[in-house]
Amino acid sequence: MKVLVRRAQKGSADCFIRLMEENKQTLMRVAYGFFQNEEDVADAVAQTVADAYEHIRELKKPEYFKTWLVRILINNCNRMYNENRKTTGLENFPEIAQESYEMAGVEFADMISSLPEEDRVIFQLYYGENFTAKEIGELLGKKESTMKSRLHRGKEKLREKMKLIC
Repeated sequence: MKVLVRRAQKGSADCFIRLMEENKQTLMRVAYGFFQNEEDVADAVAQTVADAYEHIRELKKPEYFKTWLVRILINNCNRMYNENRKTTGLENFPEIAQESYEMAGVEFADMISSLPEEDRVIFQLYYGENFTAKEIGELLGKKESTMKSRLHRGKEKLREKMKLIC
């Protein structure tokens, strides 16, 4: 991936497109941690791609491309969330109501949709994208210990939900 990043930094549109294709699913999954609306997810990802293209030459360490890209996405999601909150006057976006989970094949996204927004993002980054608690803390501007405790509390909430289902 470092080679692709370096080539993209030198202006190769093809390399940049390949990088975006390789990271598209990550971007989508993380954006769904913020929004359940497909349009908002698409807007956040599109803005992130545009921002990354515009600023890729500023990336100092190509090995951190994915972390850098996810940070841009999180910033865009936070900005969109705050703008939407101001224009709609809502304190929180509506959560997807989960009536019940089917015992066989509960989807990860379904499981975490009942968690608060920031916890969904943390779970997606940790379990879905294999970031460490320390890396997530750096991305979100929080302490590693805070990320670990939020993961722990989130797991407890999910266990309780699973008990109700079973």
